[in-house]
Amino acid sequence: MIILGLNYYFHDSTACIVKDGKLIAAIEEERLNRDKHTQAFPVMAIDRCLKLADLSYEDID
Repeated sequence: MIILGLNYYFHDSTACIVKDGKLIAAIEEERLNRDKHTQAFPVMAIDRCLKLADLSYEDID
């Protein structure tokens, strides 16, 4: 099972990929958009996590 985890309600929005219970990739949106403590939806973090895990949106369960 491949899970896309998101945090975007509070500061430091993030995205991660968990595959079969193991963390594959995780990144904070602020590392990519350079906006400290951003509350923006982590679009760039999602894309980077998918790229690092060599997955597409269709692979997410």
